[in-house]
Amino acid sequence: MSISIRSARFIALAGAGALALAACSPSSGTTVGRGAVTEAGIQTIRHVIVIFQENRSFDSYFGTYPGADGIPMSNGVPTVCVPDPVTKQCVKPFPDHADRNGGGPHVAQASAADVDGGRMDGFIREALAGKKGCTNPTNPICSNSPTPDVMGYHTRSDIPNYWAYAEHYVLQDHMFESVHSWSFPSHLFLISGWSATCGNPSNPKSCYSSDMPQLANQADPTPYAWTDITWLLHRYGVSWAWYLDHGAQPLAASGTGRRKARPTAQAANDTGRIGDAIESLGGVPQIWNVLPGFTDVSQDSQLGNIRDLSDFFAQAQAGTLPAVSWILPDAADSEHPPALVSRGQAYVTTIVNAVMRSPDWDSSAIFLTWDDWGGFYDHVVPPQVDTLGYGIRVPGLVISPWARSGYIDHQTLSFDAYLKFIEDDFLHGSRLDPKTDGRPDSRTVVREDASQLGNLALDFDFHQKPLPPLILPPCPQTTLTGVPPACPY
Repeated sequence: MSISIRSARFIALAGAGALALAACSPSSGTTVGRGAVTEAGIQTIRHVIVIFQENRSFDSYFGTYPGADGIPMSNGVPTVCVPDPVTKQCVKPFPDHADRNGGGPHVAQASAADVDGGRMDGFIREALAGKKGCTNPTNPICSNSPTPDVMGYHTRSDIPNYWAYAEHYVLQDHMFESVHSWSFPSHLFLISGWSATCGNPSNPKSCYSSDMPQLANQADPTPYAWTDITWLLHRYGVSWAWYLDHGAQPLAASGTGRRKARPTAQAANDTGRIGDAIESLGGVPQIWNVLPGFTDVSQDSQLGNIRDLSDFFAQAQAGTLPAVSWILPDAADSEHPPALVSRGQAYVTTIVNAVMRSPDWDSSAIFLTWDDWGGFYDHVVPPQVDTLGYGIRVPGLVISPWARSGYIDHQTLSFDAYLKFIEDDFLHGSRLDPKTDGRPDSRTVVREDASQLGNLALDFDFHQKPLPPLILPPCPQTTLTGVPPACPY
């Protein structure tokens, strides 16, 4: 079947589904606000798919997107700059068409240094510090270039598919990382609304907030004792799956005990070494594949819901996607420097195309984001919600037949908004709240109820004619330099 015929088929499906779904939409008098929403509207969405990529700031991908809160400019020339301690120059953001980027350090210390009390001027200084001990000549952060690439930004012609999704569906220009730290705690927040270290892995009350929590390892495979969202999904009988691109990397072996097994800030701060390490093995790195480390997943006998990404494609084709899906990339597909931008875009496009070609398209919402800023420049000061966040701004996209076409969402958002939407859609507004969720832990903040947090329901219009699929080539023509000769997808 050709793409044109397939697209026509699903346009028809979406149109036919509009009448059936209209009964589920709120009346014209219904107000959808920042708080609890009328379930009838968002329950049009029966499949939520979260695609979680790696290490890009909003300004590095959408800094020149028309109408968005992008890089401050006058007549096309940036009006902001960041000091370079080596050259003593103040470096303005610049177009960078390189397919392979370096980025910079992105743990909590680097986030604080980059933000620099709201001046947003530490990016080059931190990137230069990250070069120390970095010896891989294929990794751009290790290069001899006097100025790191953290001030570079990609243009529409570099990432045309991502911009096409923004133009046809929804772009969120105030999506902040949930935690002001690196990938590992960011993934913990994605699934649980918290990042913590636990004194006793069998006791949820023994956990305390941490931006550098305990890593799972072979000697201690389930150190995350607090409650994650799958506990509530299982309790309410809601289907879910955690999909891994080419499976999982093995847990690190450790016979040195819990405390000594945790990563050091110095190791995490060296972006070059992290990039080298995650590409040395196939599958999803353990710092991203956090869900198996939660004790409640084992207690619920739900480990079988952690699946290979090939199952997602089969289920999409069959129209049997679960209610909630999370999709994690392997290193090569992740866009985590030094991984290629073009390959990450191709990988994401194949996933989006699979949903758009699926019988489930007319009831789906795809949330696409990047887990942290990766050391790349962003000009917006992150708001503070608690001691752990928010972190530096990242891109966010909503792709759905019910998305408000061409809409730019300026609400303050974080990954906690995904939990909130899932809870409002499938769990009647239940929260990961130790007072009500049936599995008390020691968290003191329920992130989904933070006053700063916007409402993803505002990105949808359940009265509109459903938007058709936008099937895109995984490897479009771009202005990226250093692009591999063959398309990987």
